Amino acid sequence: MARNTNRLTARQVTSLLQKLDRGELKPEDRRLWPDGNNGYLNLKDGRCAWTFISRWHGKRFEISFGSPRNVPLARFRELVKDANAKLAVGIKPTSPKHAGGATFGECADRVIEAMKPAWRNQKHKKQWEMTLRKFAAPLRPLPVHKITPEDVLSVLKPIWNSKCETASRLRGRIERVLDAAKAQGLRSGENPARWRGHLDQLLPKRQRLTRGHHAAMPYADVPAFMAKLRARDATAALALEFAILTAARSGEVFGARWDEFDLDGALWTVPAGRMKAGVVHDVPLSSRALAIVKKVRESRSGDFVFPGGKPGKPLSTMAFELLLRRMKIDGATAHGFRSAFRDWAGDRTDHPRDVVEAALAHMIENKAEAAYRRSTAIEKRRALMNDWAAYLARDTRFPAANDNSAAAREVQA
Repeated sequence: MARNTNRLTARQVTSLLQKLDRGELKPEDRRLWPDGNNGYLNLKDGRCAWTFISRWHGKRFEISFGSPRNVPLARFRELVKDANAKLAVGIKPTSPKHAGGATFGECADRVIEAMKPAWRNQKHKKQWEMTLRKFAAPLRPLPVHKITPEDVLSVLKPIWNSKCETASRLRGRIERVLDAAKAQGLRSGENPARWRGHLDQLLPKRQRLTRGHHAAMPYADVPAFMAKLRARDATAALALEFAILTAARSGEVFGARWDEFDLDGALWTVPAGRMKAGVVHDVPLSSRALAIVKKVRESRSGDFVFPGGKPGKPLSTMAFELLLRRMKIDGATAHGFRSAFRDWAGDRTDHPRDVVEAALAHMIENKAEAAYRRSTAIEKRRALMNDWAAYLARDTRFPAANDNSAAAREVQA
């Protein structure tokens, strides 16, 4: 006999979905939540679906009635009631999946859940969810097997020229969802979101985006800028000076934690999860970079080396941009100082190119070369970073006396 206990409430369902979206759902909550009458909210194994579970000739069977994001609780109960009524007269309820009733929204949500373990941060998940829920909203309630090129074009055309990059990514994500649906047997035939030989004939060719380099300060001007930066007693100023000294990316500096530093060995080891290339990166610290870390350690607490205003949080990702604005620096970005470092190293030093590229944590494009080059050239990079720090530490018109660094020699020359 069907059970009529443990019925869910709309508020409870909403709360569970919000926790699932925020990644706060407890392990014990990832289960079947009974609503009675053989109906369940299925949150097992990363799923999020209304489910009907019963037996047919002694064998267990299961039907999905869609996602609670698209199917209200009241509608789910109507579907459960209809399924039980069919069972009562000897008719096995038909799975909407086998009848082609799975919606695009349900398939999109399943793809996002399946891909989450491969994403390194929440940003990717939010981007996928935003595009597939906001811009692809007209597709979500449609049966996935009925989606046509016209349906796909209806969501792409309004943003194809005004939001070029978003539209391109949306098309690719729709194609991925429909490919997954085909692999699950939910649709057949050509993918209506396919680009080559298909949508490229139906949409106007977009102008290729011009991706300029990050605005960079000429390296000859950086020492004077560093002098102004050192005059500021603020966490953001120390963090930016540290970023320039180490030629690190802003995000790597913002996320720096104390357990990544070997102060005795003057070494900063950035874990793979925080690197653009996904590879551990060792950064040798010059005496000034090391002094900054030690100075911060004396006056700060917490996990982050450069903490922000909120307890337990790092500096805002806007900290460097706002600092440059306050200093009235035009035509330069924090990331651009990496370019200044690269130009200085190439123009004014004899340090090998591969050592400079390793200092910038650039990946080796040649796979064969990358496979054989196992050394990180840490000592060679330490000499490079010491020269860079020496170059930044002075007004280049007046090199320090008794300084035999490569930077001093090139200034004197």
